[in-house]
Amino acid sequence: MDWMIAVTGAAGFIGSNLAHRLAGEGVEDLLLVDRDLPESKVIHLAGLASFRFLGHRAFLEALEAGRVKPEAIFHLGACSDTTMQDWDFLKRNNLEYTRSLWNWCAREGRPLIYASSAATYGDGSRGFSDETPPWDLQPLNLYGKSKNEFDAWALREAEAGRPRPPAWAGVKFFNVYGPRESHKGRMASVVFHAYNQVLATGKVRLFRSTRPDLPDGGQMRDFVYVEDCLDHMLWLWKRPGTQGLFNSGTGTARTFNDLAAAVFAALGREPVIEYFDMPPDLAGRYQNFTRAEMEKIRKAGFRGSPTSLEEGVRRYVEWMEAKRRARLGKRG
Repeated sequence: MDWMIAVTGAAGFIGSNLAHRLAGEGVEDLLLVDRDLPESKVIHLAGLASFRFLGHRAFLEALEAGRVKPEAIFHLGACSDTTMQDWDFLKRNNLEYTRSLWNWCAREGRPLIYASSAATYGDGSRGFSDETPPWDLQPLNLYGKSKNEFDAWALREAEAGRPRPPAWAGVKFFNVYGPRESHKGRMASVVFHAYNQVLATGKVRLFRSTRPDLPDGGQMRDFVYVEDCLDHMLWLWKRPGTQGLFNSGTGTARTFNDLAAAVFAALGREPVIEYFDMPPDLAGRYQNFTRAEMEKIRKAGFRGSPTSLEEGVRRYVEWMEAKRRARLGKRG
């Protein structure tokens, strides 16, 4: 394809995987956008035959000046740190920036697929349905609030009949894991951390439960393999007239103990799990259960099957093992 497709957050986790998928599907004009390109992120773009890069502010300026005019924008750039306490920064970076992209896509008639988050659902007491209006949700942290406030703004713009992109979707990612997340540090998936813990110590450390009705490691999340999230985004983009919020998960909740067992199985080892107290900055803002309700996207016509936790972890561990062996080979 000779279309220009723009991906923000393109050197990050989901963004870099999307860039590789688009390149693999024949998109030759990739405009990759991010805040910067440190070495920890540059490695995620290795293997891409060609792309153009712009900083996130330069991208907005180029859009407004008409120097670039992508056929579609996948907006995955955001501060995703759930412990961030600087609301002014989150408002500028996660909320106002996305409004600028929305307004450009509305004027130019271009689709916008953007990252929302399962963090918008808070403690889950109001469920995990993408049919629930954002103004009825109470996120547990400021990151979730920033995503939820944009979701609410977008829906109200659409409902009021004000200018909007011809196709748009806010994709609520649940607990995503997979290749190219090594730069995320503490915010990387539990699969990533568990793999590295097993290699270093032979065991996996999980949070003790903070609730008497839940066993240690019995907290449950909808763990979704990153390739499934790409399937959701690309399907929503290609579907004519897409409008609204859509969950991106598997529809199944699994325990952290299940996840740890899958990592050990992928490495051919017997599970050894150690439990420790949750850090104070997470207590009170921790989701003990998430499960994406996937009926909305299926009713819209999506027919893909989710990757099982065991299969996704196996594929991811194989990818990490191949990278590790390559590094060891270079040292040798």
